Amino acid sequence: MPQNIILFMTDQHRSDYVGYLPGGKALTPNINRIASKAYFTRCTTANPICTPARTSLITGRYSRQTGMLTMSGDFFPQIPTFMQALQRAGYRTYGIGKYHYMHCGGFDKARGCGLDHVAMSEEMKAFGYDFVWETAGKQTGVPNYCFYTDYLNQKGLLNRYRDFVEESGGINGDTPDHNYDQANPWPLAEEDYVDVVTARVAREQLAVHPREQPFYMYVSFCGPHKPYDAPQRYLDQFPLEAPETLILPDGQTLTEDEKRTLCRQRRSYKAMIKLIDDQIGETLALLEKRDMLKDTLVLFTSDHGEMLGDHYRIQKGVPWEQASNVPLAAWLPDGPEIGAVPHPVQLFDVAATILDYAGLNPQEALSRDFPAYNDRIPSRSFLPILTGTCEKIRDWTYCESDFSEEHPENAAAKAEILAKRGAGGRRSNAWRMIVTTRGKYIKYIGYDEPGASYEEYYDLEKDPQETENRIGDPAYQAEITEARHRMEFVIDQYPTAQLTWTTKYAEQRVYH
Repeated sequence: MPQNIILFMTDQHRSDYVGYLPGGKALTPNINRIASKAYFTRCTTANPICTPARTSLITGRYSRQTGMLTMSGDFFPQIPTFMQALQRAGYRTYGIGKYHYMHCGGFDKARGCGLDHVAMSEEMKAFGYDFVWETAGKQTGVPNYCFYTDYLNQKGLLNRYRDFVEESGGINGDTPDHNYDQANPWPLAEEDYVDVVTARVAREQLAVHPREQPFYMYVSFCGPHKPYDAPQRYLDQFPLEAPETLILPDGQTLTEDEKRTLCRQRRSYKAMIKLIDDQIGETLALLEKRDMLKDTLVLFTSDHGEMLGDHYRIQKGVPWEQASNVPLAAWLPDGPEIGAVPHPVQLFDVAATILDYAGLNPQEALSRDFPAYNDRIPSRSFLPILTGTCEKIRDWTYCESDFSEEHPENAAAKAEILAKRGAGGRRSNAWRMIVTTRGKYIKYIGYDEPGASYEEYYDLEKDPQETENRIGDPAYQAEITEARHRMEFVIDQYPTAQLTWTTKYAEQRVYH
């Protein structure tokens, strides 16, 4: 029978907002079903920003290897993806929902003046998709045009949608005092909500897919990313969350208005997750109806998390667990019930796992012999964990980021931003980190003079909220030294892959 694969992915979904974790903060019965076989509690994204995380996932590489350290630039199509390998092996591949492999312009693109993803759909197939139905994302649906905005346009709803996104506070906030979104309910019919439409397209394709051909389907939702826009029916299922649950270890304080805004956002965040979970449930039900679920590896994850006010931060791009640790659950047909896996995995290990399940060699599938450094593939398959043949595939993970779009205009603005982060203003927007089951080492690299970097170490077992920096504690020096060596190893062994653009001219040359 076919070895089918379906990957459900959310956007900006932090790991504690699921129902399968003890004390989980969200209601997710259908995601819980996927997690009933196995779920990972220490899954680190390669980079807690959309584009670097997503391109890392499909290539099995660190974001440094793809040249994408922040939300800037386009993913280069020469770098192999696991979808291309699946195509060569006879799979039909579907890309449905948010890709975000490109971010070609700044954040000031005028309404409707960005990318046209519909017009680019044939080009997007080069990444390894036979079927393309791409959404730009919620906020990026204002400047860009995609299959979802095309759907709205055909119904005469596009301008109203873009008005709503802009009214909701279209720009990204970084701290609670720059938190503009009031979590207003979705203003259109529920059937026109982006994640409802995305899942409906997925089910339409699954309903007609030939059962004898293996498929890979990527179902990528736009929620629970902002704007916090859950339909009212879902908002009514959740009360406002008490502000006492916020983690503010560096002495930051919130005004009453800031608390109310965060509470509204957290409620809508839960409601968006519940809507997505319902859509996942309907999709799994269709697979069961067609007797295909028993032949399908089902994966659930996200690109990165969301701070939701913790550590006086909004959204992403920081090394805290709320942003860098992501949910990951796996349902292997006929696999044992593994339960919680506490050992580290990387988000991009999904690539090797999918290839392994399809009977392919991940190293060979994701490598190129030339140009240089295209054969450095850190992705590892966690399929042996799912089959119960081993307990772990890693002892540690690496994550990095350089939130370049956050760079301030002048020294005074920079000082104001840094002061809000605590630690005496020493936490820059550029950093690298090593995570183990026990601890986390962070090196902030946005410094101006040699030797001026700032370091932190947190004991995640004793201090899961990351409130006490142990970098100078003698009891942790062995772990800190080991983490520094591991970070050096990644930097030394995994350089940016070299690329070419003249190949086509050589191939077209007439020899004489």
